[in-house]
Amino acid sequence: MIICNGLSRACVAGLLLGVSLAASAREAVVQAAADIRRTSFGVPHIRASDERGLGFGIGYAYAQDNLCLLANEVVTVSGERARFFGPEQSTLEARNNLASDVFFTWLNTPDAVATFWAAQSPPIRQRIEGYVAGYNRYLKEQGAPAQCQAAWVRPITPQDVVKLTRRLLVEGGIGQFAEALVGATPPNVTASVPRDAKAFELAAAHQQRFTLDRGSNAVAVGRNRSFNGRGMLLANPHFPWIGGMRFYEMHLTIPGQLDVMGAALPGLPVVNIGFNQHVAWTHTVDTSKHFSVYRLTLDPKDATRYLLDGKSIALDKTTLTVQVKQADGSLKGQTHIVYRSQFGPVVQWPGKLDWDNRYAFSLRDANLGNDRVLQQWYAMNRASSVKDLQNSVHTLQGIPWVNTLAADDQGQSLFMNLSVVPNVSAAKLAQCSDPRAGLQLIILDGSRSACAWDVDPRAAQAGIFAADQLPQLERSDYVQHSNDSAWMVNPKAPLTGFSPVISQDNIGLGPRTRFALQRLQSLDKRRISVADLQNMVMDNQVYLASQVMPDLLEFCAKHLGADTATLQPLCASLQTWDQRANLDSGLGLVHFIYLMQHLQQTPDAWRVTFDPAQPLTTPRGLAIERAPVSKALREAMLASTADASKHRLTADSRWGDLQVSGQTPIHGGPQQLGIYNAMQTVPRADGKREVVSGSSYLQIVTFDDNGPRAQGVLTFSLSSNPTSKYAKDQTRAFSEKNLRPLPFTEAQIKADPQYQLQVIKE
Repeated sequence: MIICNGLSRACVAGLLLGVSLAASAREAVVQAAADIRRTSFGVPHIRASDERGLGFGIGYAYAQDNLCLLANEVVTVSGERARFFGPEQSTLEARNNLASDVFFTWLNTPDAVATFWAAQSPPIRQRIEGYVAGYNRYLKEQGAPAQCQAAWVRPITPQDVVKLTRRLLVEGGIGQFAEALVGATPPNVTASVPRDAKAFELAAAHQQRFTLDRGSNAVAVGRNRSFNGRGMLLANPHFPWIGGMRFYEMHLTIPGQLDVMGAALPGLPVVNIGFNQHVAWTHTVDTSKHFSVYRLTLDPKDATRYLLDGKSIALDKTTLTVQVKQADGSLKGQTHIVYRSQFGPVVQWPGKLDWDNRYAFSLRDANLGNDRVLQQWYAMNRASSVKDLQNSVHTLQGIPWVNTLAADDQGQSLFMNLSVVPNVSAAKLAQCSDPRAGLQLIILDGSRSACAWDVDPRAAQAGIFAADQLPQLERSDYVQHSNDSAWMVNPKAPLTGFSPVISQDNIGLGPRTRFALQRLQSLDKRRISVADLQNMVMDNQVYLASQVMPDLLEFCAKHLGADTATLQPLCASLQTWDQRANLDSGLGLVHFIYLMQHLQQTPDAWRVTFDPAQPLTTPRGLAIERAPVSKALREAMLASTADASKHRLTADSRWGDLQVSGQTPIHGGPQQLGIYNAMQTVPRADGKREVVSGSSYLQIVTFDDNGPRAQGVLTFSLSSNPTSKYAKDQTRAFSEKNLRPLPFTEAQIKADPQYQLQVIKE
């Protein structure tokens, strides 16, 4: 056990997770050691002889590059933001500190953390303990960087890694309802954490942005379509560029046991998206539901009791206490009560999920029972083929809220919509939900125990679907995914007939999916090359432009009327625009973004509506002949012209002048326009738009007789420390569309011109 703060061995064992006293009597742990070999852009290739040593190297390297980032996230998941920063400030996600603390204090109770830890295999525990030791060793040796030299930066524990993992698990469920959980108060009772209408507006926006901020594209090509008859994989996850979901690139090796390279989320000592000697894989956010809401029918005599099968049951009450920094710097404990039914915590969302004297709403998140997630990626890191990887997911079912796409050196490609999904059949949905609520939020009847999730003994967890009930597709041509349902992964083999909780068919496809399928179909007459996959991302085609530009230009030519003089510059910019989102793309792109944002909110704007029989080509065309559409388009054109003038944009303005990361111009654009290289931005005071999410770890992997051949880029660069030489170097490479070869073999690593070796020991 690493002792990083002078505590005795017994004290440290007690500090960790409340494990039994027997845990402190384990055999003495061999001191960890690791080699950290860095190559171009500072990418660490970490080699050790055992799990603890590997974890030690990962934690040390991560602290070198992102200590402040992880320290901040540890404060968040420990529910200590109000303690250190005060109750009025907010997290990076714009969540109020006090609400955040109450939520994470509820989520990461000592019992929940201890239970999760107890479920981990010895190798996972060793990896985590090593990670903690490595991070703490760096902090002790070097101290915190200037931007986070403060009391809230401390040595971490295995508890903290568990808390970070549990935060990841609920990102697709209760994590989106933190404000609703904290705000749930019986009628006529004053809330201890005041409700803030703005907070709920922000929460709603975050829910809508979840897939945008954590979306992704992926293509896995099989032997029949790849240039060399082996598998190929394009991984293009769209993830936040800041905070707790910011990927870290690394290569992990235990000689003779493990050799895997890719990207990992903060605090996780495993590769989430990557490749090894034989197989490459990636993830995309799925459309499956990972939670359901239960409408509780309340006891007419008491709004803190609910009726289940006619019996009155009291809601469980848990009192939480968080420490809050006062104006004078002192700390004061603030208590909050969380109510719970047998289904889960009560949530209250004004106007959506109201707690009155008749009803309350309880949320059940399937991933709260998922203690297999780290073991899942651990197994995937070691997979020897697509089939081996698939078997590990079938057995463990540890994937939280994403699909998995993979390809291997034998030329097999695979899609799996195989995550943790509540077992609610179509029949149960029909019997237990209100059809008026739709399918966006699954609301079940909480007054009948028959409406509880079904239990399949074959599933890895009670209440979720068994693996063989979920969509999956093996192909030797290709599979692809861009955050739509599983339906059109490959149009030659539609995936249909699943519970709507899992996947829906015969529904409209997003423009990125349509772009990808049409691009892949355009390559049918030849084999797919690495350049083809790279171009899908990097040529930045604006797919929707091909669907509506003829109508826009016709409107410009024939229907401007009295606004001709005002709108002619806009029309000229549309005419000359290259219909791409490159750095040198002109003002037409800016206007097009503005126009489509408004038109996509206009009813009946499409000339040809969606047709399930033609999912790849509908909807299309703008119905400019309809007066409401024509009116909306004219208004949008005038507003866009005024907006461009306000921001002093001219005919010479270029996209790279506007969309930036710091001072670096960034290509790509809004995914709603069918831009595969999706970027989400926020406005800056200087009129530019700062990238906050989008293409993140970009990886293209092929195989030959010698193993994997990979190239890629980490778009936001390795380090979040602005003073690091690795803070912007890959961002500049991405801006220039330069993917670099990823050194994987010993010869490739040592031949890298920036090769450097650091040996670290406990």
